Order: sequence, then C-alpha cells, then structure tokens
Amino acid sequence: MQKLKGIAVSPGVAIGEALVMDNEGFRIPRRFVSRDAVEDELDRLDKAITAASEEIARSRDAVSKELGDKYGAIFEAHRQMLEDRGLRGELEEMIRQRHYSPEYAVSRTLRRYAQVFQQKAEGQTLAERAYDIFDVEKRLLRNLLGSSREGITRLTSPVLVLAHNLTPGETAKLDRDFVKGFVTEVGGPGGHTAILAEGMGIPAVVGTGPFLTEVSGGELVIIDGDQGLVVLHPDEETIARYRHEVEEHLSLAARLETLRDLPGETADGTRIELMANIEFPHEVDHCADRGADGVGLYRTEFLYLNAETEPDEEVHFEAYSQVVRAMTGRPITIRTFDLGADKVPHLPAPEDERNPFLGLRSIRLALRNVPMFRRQLRAALRASAFGKVRIMFPLISTVLEFRKAKMVLCDVMEDLEEREVAFDPDVPVGMMVEVPSAVMMIDQFVEEVDFLSIGTNDLIQYTLAVDRSNKDVVGLYNAADPAVLKLISMTVEAGLRKSVPVSLCGQMSGNPTYTMLLLGMGLRQLSMTPSAIYEVKKVCRSVTIEQCEAVARRAMSMENARTIESFLRGELKRHVPELGL
Repeated sequence: MQKLKGIAVSPGVAIGEALVMDNEGFRIPRRFVSRDAVEDELDRLDKAITAASEEIARSRDAVSKELGDKYGAIFEAHRQMLEDRGLRGELEEMIRQRHYSPEYAVSRTLRRYAQVFQQKAEGQTLAERAYDIFDVEKRLLRNLLGSSREGITRLTSPVLVLAHNLTPGETAKLDRDFVKGFVTEVGGPGGHTAILAEGMGIPAVVGTGPFLTEVSGGELVIIDGDQGLVVLHPDEETIARYRHEVEEHLSLAARLETLRDLPGETADGTRIELMANIEFPHEVDHCADRGADGVGLYRTEFLYLNAETEPDEEVHFEAYSQVVRAMTGRPITIRTFDLGADKVPHLPAPEDERNPFLGLRSIRLALRNVPMFRRQLRAALRASAFGKVRIMFPLISTVLEFRKAKMVLCDVMEDLEEREVAFDPDVPVGMMVEVPSAVMMIDQFVEEVDFLSIGTNDLIQYTLAVDRSNKDVVGLYNAADPAVLKLISMTVEAGLRKSVPVSLCGQMSGNPTYTMLLLGMGLRQLSMTPSAIYEVKKVCRSVTIEQCEAVARRAMSMENARTIESFLRGELKRHVPELGL
C-alpha cells in the first residue's frame, strides 16, 4: 500500500478503478464489451486500422520526398506492422473471444510486443524497435479514441482519473456519469481545474508530485478529497475503513438534506442569502435541488473553452436564458468571460505572455476585443427579459476600467432599444473584487457599482503573490492570511457605508470553516458550489450573529494564517460538532 499526500480541492471519498493518463496520453484499463456489441467493435477496430495505415502512408510519402526513401522506410515498417495479419487476428480474437474493448486489446497486445524487444534484445538497435511499437500503439489508439484524451468523454463504467495534469477544458469535458474523482500530479487549490472539480461535486486531489509510474489502469485506488490523500494498492483494512467513511458521508448528506426547504438564517433570525456558483447550464438543476436563493456567480468560460470558433450570440443567449428561466424569478449573476488570451482558441496567441495571470485576460481581454465582448453582453441583456439578471465584470483593477466596460454595456443597451429587442433596462451592474488595487480604491468603486462580489480565489493569489496552480508555493496560498482578511473586511465595510450589496463567491464561501468568520465580518450573501449549500446553511442555523462577530474579532487580532485556521476549526467543532471533523 502506498499513500500520496496532495492538496484537497474537492471534498469526499471515492473508491474505484484507475484510468491513468500520462504526458503521452492513455494507459488503457481493462474494459469489456457486451456480446451483442462485438461486431460493432470489430468494425470500429477495422476502421481505426485503415485510418492509421493511411496516416502512416502519408507520413511515409512526405518524409521520402523530403529526406529520401531510406527515411520513409521507417514509416513503411510501421505500416506493415499495422497491416500484419497475425496482429489483426490476435486483436480480433481478444475482442471476439474475451470481449475486450478494442482499446484494451490494442494496448495489451502491442505493449506485450514491446516488452519482448525491451527484455530480450541484446543490442541497442533492436531494443529501440520497442519505440516503433509504442508509436503504432499511440497512433491506433488516437484513431480509436478520437484523440489522445477524448476517451475520457467515452466511458462506459465508473473510473477515477489519474493524470499528470488536466486543463480546464479537459476537466470540463469529463463524463460526469462515470468519472467519480480525479488526481493530478501538478496544480494548486485555486486553479480553474480545482474550481471545476468542486463544481462537479467529485472528490479531487491535486499537486501530489510524480506517481503515475506506480499505478496501472484498472487497479483499485482511493481518493480522499477531505484529507488530500491518494491511496494506491490499498489493503483490505484500508478499503473497509474508507468504505465506512463513504457511508458516513452519505449519512451526513441525508441528515443535511432536511435543511433543503428551510431558510438560510442564523439562530437569532438574521437572513443569509445562500447562492450558487455554476459552470454549466445543466447545473441549475443542482441549484434548485439544494434550495439556492439564486445564482451568485454564473461562470461563462465554458462557452469558449469547448469551442474551436467564437460562440455566436445565440449560443450565449441559449446558455443564459436556460438558467434564467429555470431559476423562476431568483437572481442570476452572469460574469463576463474570465479567461486569458492564451485560453481562447479563436484569438491570436499573445506574443509575450510570460505570466498569463498578470497579462491580457478577463476584462482587459474583453476591452481589447470589443465585438466579442458586445456579443456576450447582448445575449446577457436579452436573457434579462426572462428574469432577474445581474451583469458582473471580472478582474477590475481601476475605476476607469469599470467605466469603460459599462460604456460598452450602455452602448449595447442603446442598440437593443433601437432594434426594439426586449431586455431589462435597469439590470444591476457590478464587479468582482479580486485585486488589491480594487480594495484600495473601494470607496470610489462603491459610488459606481450596483453590487460587489469578492472573488477570494484571485484575491488571495494577487495579495500574497502566489500562483494558485503552482504546487511548489501552494503552502503560501491561504484564505486565512491576515492580509486577505483585512482586504475582505475593508470591502464589506465600504459596501455597508454606502448600502451597496456585497457578496463573497470564492471557494472560501463554500468552506464551513470560514462561515462564522464571514458572517461576523458583516457578509450576508455567500455564493458557493451547490454541493456546499447544506453544510454552510447548517452553520448559519446553528449560530448567532453575536457569536460570529466575536469569532471575527478574535480571528482578526491574530497574526498568522495557521493560528487563525486552527482557531476557526475549533469554533466550528464547538458550535457545529457534526461538521467540525
């Protein structure tokens, strides 16, 4: 048994078979196909072999023309290997007789061939033939799976994904019906991949360091998203203990579900709005299931991450109006796209983007690409005709930046009025508070905005100068740092002075450890992943504002994050024992 320590980014425990992805793509776990699907799978294999053979032939011809037949012969050898009757017969036998999937049959057979060369060959030249076999395997798997990583969208049974890294786009494409958790060797707690995992409600651990060579596809793995642990090759005692923990999680979830229709209010009757953060339109169902008071943050990046070309206005409108209609009168806060230029496929790659977090991103990118920005704003305004929509701009760092963004919005409103397109002319317009400069100028901002939303994920990063996705400095990334807490307090106090609503929508809001602190600081609206609503509501209904204010005063007097975190965990355990584990 081997235990790996990483960073917990989404709570819960998952036990299941590993689907291993390394830098070179998939290592295929053993998978079976049903008897009545065998002929279809054989046909799929045949088509993949034909397509791969044609690709190799094109490479052979191109290399021969450029470098000569001697070099093209390398690819011809690959093609002949692929067309070998013996290989094809062995693959077909494994599918027909053993009901293996074509992917597993290919991977198992060709890797066995490669091992023969690696283990038996006496000379370096012959041993290197194993790499030729690996190349053929990868090419054939790409044709079977669609691409080296698209297989994660074509699963047929539950798996735990183990990868060196997952991009936000890859994470967004995970098949939620079958991916029950994931682990990555790199990454940090505030990265977009971690945020997506939390939104999906599946256990996830990132930043474990190298481990993929220690596990094979299909082996049993345990992901402990509460403690940030990954257990490889677990023994029976460990499996039994974690299965008991899963049952306890389910039991607690069942007890908390009784809170669904109860209001989010403190024990002394102060109303707390508990909103939901969502990544995709279909998550609106989870909001309703959890009794969310609305959507406090509708991230719109998925529209760009999954698209080869820029999504048009109708694509935006459908995504927004679907959520607005489903929330039946409850408020929806649509945040304009919060991406760097390096993450938007249809835009030119930045020429000198050495640090994307400090580069052309979010509102800066929107103001540099006004036609794209206008399309999104038009769709959001049109959706406002069907319910309570609020529009929010991300990464605002100067007052002038906010004014420029609002001018574009006003221009779009005028255009819609001229065309007699229905929208809410009084749609509230707000901003994310996620850089220190915004807090330093907060007294000016409250004169300009209709509402504020504190984005702690970025606020922590920019305040503490810590790349939130870098495991090497992740120990410095801490929501309880006194500097971060002071910036949050300054923002809340400024909003209270001018009666401007202030919410908090970072990962901090969904962690019950911080709930009493945030309420004590004066926040009355929190927005979180739908899965976190019950736990936060439980804390709210178990404490009074007076108790929360006492906790906030004590925490704000402390000088380091570790002491503050320890204190907050102790207070949670004292007031809400069920959650203070």
